[in-house]
Amino acid sequence: MAESFTFITRSPEETISLGERLGRAAQPSDLVTLSGDLGAGKTHFTKGIAEGLEVKRVVNSPTFTIIKEYKGRLPLYHMDVYRLEEQGGEDLGFEEYFEGEGLTVVEWAEIIKEQLPDHFLDIIIRRDSDTQRTFTFTPYGERYIQLSKELQGK
Repeated sequence: MAESFTFITRSPEETISLGERLGRAAQPSDLVTLSGDLGAGKTHFTKGIAEGLEVKRVVNSPTFTIIKEYKGRLPLYHMDVYRLEEQGGEDLGFEEYFEGEGLTVVEWAEIIKEQLPDHFLDIIIRRDSDTQRTFTFTPYGERYIQLSKELQGK
């Protein structure tokens, strides 16, 4: 079982700040998977990642488009694969994004788990109250272990 790291945010601003720290530390071909109930904070967290990547456009959920691309210090590929569940997570060339020049964020990644590479950062967001969220980072691969430790200040 992979080691996990826990982060608690107590406001939407803290959630965005945590994402921003991740975005600042991002490298090409990084992959982050996000899961959590509706309203857990996946989009707020991704907005923070975009700020850390110096993305200037407004970031919103790609629910109906599956993939949105944003230009920044590194490209941000924001995916929401929830709608693929009925289709069995068909192959849409995800590996091109996963191996690309940017940071890929995948919401509902369990739907395409067979297509995920061996190394990525899995983040589960739990809504504890109207404002508090618990983030559980589970890194798969040395790159993501080091990234999680860096974000936790270890």
